Amino acid sequence: MADKNLLTTGIELYRNARYSDSLTFFLSLPSDSEADNNEVAYYLGLCYVKLGRYEDAMLYLEQVVTSASHNDRVLQCRFILAIIYASSGRKRLAEFELSKLKETGYKPDSVYAAMAFIAWEQNDAEKCFNYYQRSLEINSENVTALNGMGYCLACEDKDLTKALSMCKKAVDISPDSAACLDSLGFVYYKLGLMNDARKYLEKAEQIDNENEEIAAHIRNMLLDGERA
Repeated sequence: MADKNLLTTGIELYRNARYSDSLTFFLSLPSDSEADNNEVAYYLGLCYVKLGRYEDAMLYLEQVVTSASHNDRVLQCRFILAIIYASSGRKRLAEFELSKLKETGYKPDSVYAAMAFIAWEQNDAEKCFNYYQRSLEINSENVTALNGMGYCLACEDKDLTKALSMCKKAVDISPDSAACLDSLGFVYYKLGLMNDARKYLEKAEQIDNENEEIAAHIRNMLLDGERA
């Protein structure tokens, strides 16, 4: 029988947000240890996700999904995989994982929000808005859906008042989210309210100064300011 006590140190490191140390711990486990392989794969996958190493994360998350019995961890790993697949252009794989999650009833608001993101990436704005709306009907405070709907409405120049309301609510719920701050700034930019746009876009950049999309929004704002 696998000894769960063997993994206590690594799990505690992960829970204390010491992801690099936790990763090192799990990777250093000897191959002949009695640790549960799926348990190790689960935490390795999560550590790699937290460190932004998504290709490495997929290897271990996929191991959990294909090897473990049906449980909450498998569902969690399916959801993370769907987001990674969608973000890296593997749309069919993302849709497969989300369809499996939908069948189980796993966090339906989050599933619909993820499906909306995929639809947007596939240039299907109508389907995207429908999915975001379904997510918000289930949970009116789903930050991903609020932020995504607001941002996509602004990109399409549709109902900017509604876009502003949704992005404001997302920031109220998650005030330190670079993505939410960026979307709110972008909506203000679309409305021509440059002072407000600058305020939120610069806040977003302070939190995530390596995000190219935020940088592009700031560049466009500054260029429009020069033309004015």
